[in-house]
Amino acid sequence: MCGIAGIIGPNPSEAELQKMLQAQHHRGPDHTGTYFDPGFAAIGHNRLSIIDLSPDANEPFIDNSGRYYLSFNGEIYNYKELKEELKPHYNFKTSSDTEVLLAAFIYWGKECLNRFNGMFSFAIWDCREKKLFAARDRFGVKPFYYSEADKNLYFSSEIKTLKNVIFDTPPNLKVWANYFSYGSYGMPEETFYSNIKQLPGGYLLEYSEGRLKLEKWYNFVSRVQNIRSESSIEQAKAEYLELLKDSIKLRFRADVPVAFNISGGVDSSLLLALVNMFEDKQQVNAYSFYTGDKRYDELPWVEQMISTTQNPLHKVLFSASEVQTNAIKMSRQQDEPFGGIPTMAYSKIFEQAHANGVKVLLDGQGMDEQWAGYDYYQTSGSIIQGTGQNSPFRTHVLNPEFAALAQKTEYPEPFDNRLQNLQFRDLFYTKLPRALRFNDRVSMTYSTELREPFLDYRLVELAFAQPEGYKIKNGVGKYMLREILKPLVPSTISYAPKRPLQTPQREWLSQELKAFVEEKLLHLKNTSATDWFDHEKIQKEWKKYLAGDNTSSFHVWQWVNTALLL
Repeated sequence: MCGIAGIIGPNPSEAELQKMLQAQHHRGPDHTGTYFDPGFAAIGHNRLSIIDLSPDANEPFIDNSGRYYLSFNGEIYNYKELKEELKPHYNFKTSSDTEVLLAAFIYWGKECLNRFNGMFSFAIWDCREKKLFAARDRFGVKPFYYSEADKNLYFSSEIKTLKNVIFDTPPNLKVWANYFSYGSYGMPEETFYSNIKQLPGGYLLEYSEGRLKLEKWYNFVSRVQNIRSESSIEQAKAEYLELLKDSIKLRFRADVPVAFNISGGVDSSLLLALVNMFEDKQQVNAYSFYTGDKRYDELPWVEQMISTTQNPLHKVLFSASEVQTNAIKMSRQQDEPFGGIPTMAYSKIFEQAHANGVKVLLDGQGMDEQWAGYDYYQTSGSIIQGTGQNSPFRTHVLNPEFAALAQKTEYPEPFDNRLQNLQFRDLFYTKLPRALRFNDRVSMTYSTELREPFLDYRLVELAFAQPEGYKIKNGVGKYMLREILKPLVPSTISYAPKRPLQTPQREWLSQELKAFVEEKLLHLKNTSATDWFDHEKIQKEWKKYLAGDNTSSFHVWQWVNTALLL
């Protein structure tokens, strides 16, 4: 897990590349490498060593012929199997997945992407053809940002990296207006800044002689439609469980310690149960955060779960007194709006793991999207979990000219039923992309790698293709998943309800953090966003919130977060 950066064009500057690598040094503090092709390219890399810790696997990685230079962020989990296939065609010098990726590209060309099981964002410079090839994994677990400026193409793992060398990046007003009006975080190619784009998940990019070409390489819809879903529930359970075990086994491939994050929910309980089928329980550490507020903390469920497996459990406390410092730090790391106090509390896990010398963590992201776990799949179709009928937005505080820029997004509906279309939206446009971005920045802030075993593409495709009755039964989401979990854990866990709030954000904002919020609302007037709002109306809403109108705290967090970011 690392950081990638590069400048392709007639004037790639060594000084600019160094500034870019410095901005994302936290992503890979183990080694910083550069390659220069004067007048054509500057390629850089920040390395976090996970597989093959030797200097031979440092990047940019050069193939045996000296023609290709690779900068790669992520992991190819099935690299051992691919290496066996490629050995007759390539003479391997390292035991790294990096070299396997490059050898696969040289032998199979862009078709290599369909053979990779992993999370990845990489760029390969062909110094003979003077051409860049880059790609992002199927669901966009690993980031890839780019910008065209000064006749060059700049690319990187984080937005701040580009902003360190490109100065014409004002706020993207349409994306910000949609965020305040609809809770949208932008479409897959957009960011909150003009002139900075992202390569969507499942896309590749080619750049040569100043021409940029994007191509979709992963067709999720056709793959799902090719899966026969007539299996009985018992057959589907057996097939899914086998894939699940294989996915977890692959994600334990590392030359450094691996641990995992656990909440009290169905997903991480399943992860815990399966992890312990393969690994020595005494060796695999579990991490969980809590706030000391019994209304929200999941520790009782976590401790009940851990009592059956006896894994070492690290309980990480996040308190209101830490929010101010953490909010400033996380805003700087995220570059764009993020998910409030739950994201900050989650970051404490990675801080603690890093302090303990743990470099790799697993978590349970992705099950709600593939097995229909969110409450709104059965009700409103909203994109904010747990708000019921109450709108989490306060659009009347926006100045009319700014509010008019918002356009409610019409998401594609490639399937013939409402549920799969909502799941598709959440997988590729709303829920998952933003959660993956939050989690990537949170983990990399503390130089730790986060792996998502439930996002193995084989699992997502198979689950997605199952009939609605396997996903939701008698008003309970993730039905088949709970049935898989039932024999492995206590029933209080396998049928525990989805709990959307894990921190006392609503209470803290109006009580312990009241002064902090008021300071940020004042600060909002002095940012570049001041003209977006009617500040008197914001003050009225804030007073209403303090008086008890606090079913949702999202709007208050939006204003605070904007003041921190701009």
